[in-house]
Amino acid sequence: MADDLTHLDDEGHVRMVDVGAKEPTDRSAVAEATVRMSETTRDRLFAGDLPKGDALATVRLAAIQGAKRTPDLVPLAHPLPLDSVTATIEPAEDGATITVTASVTAKTGVEMEAITGAAIGAIALYDMIKGVDRGAEIAAVRLLEKRGGKSGDWSRD
Repeated sequence: MADDLTHLDDEGHVRMVDVGAKEPTDRSAVAEATVRMSETTRDRLFAGDLPKGDALATVRLAAIQGAKRTPDLVPLAHPLPLDSVTATIEPAEDGATITVTASVTAKTGVEMEAITGAAIGAIALYDMIKGVDRGAEIAAVRLLEKRGGKSGDWSRD
């Protein structure tokens, strides 16, 4: 079991995984976050009619910045030279879905960057709508897929 726990050393102490001997490969990951809100708030969000201004642009920027700052927020994440981060916000039946795609050519994957970007985007969205819908909630943050690396591709189906 201890061999499966790559973030623990032989004495069980937390460590950052050594990826020094690995070869860089192309990697990507997609994550999403769902923010539930009232139908009226959702309509105002996508109509650009919120008191704080352009919420969609703010959320996209926050999601990208969140992905870029992942190693500052997640203690054992490696700093990565991200090649690309994109964020989209789409209407959902009960609110909005933020989808973040991150890509890199590196020795380790970008799942944490995509997940962090989606989570920070969701937090920013809540901040942008809380004045009109305090009952809004961040309902889910999850990895949808990852590509590349030693463990290969994975997709939530």
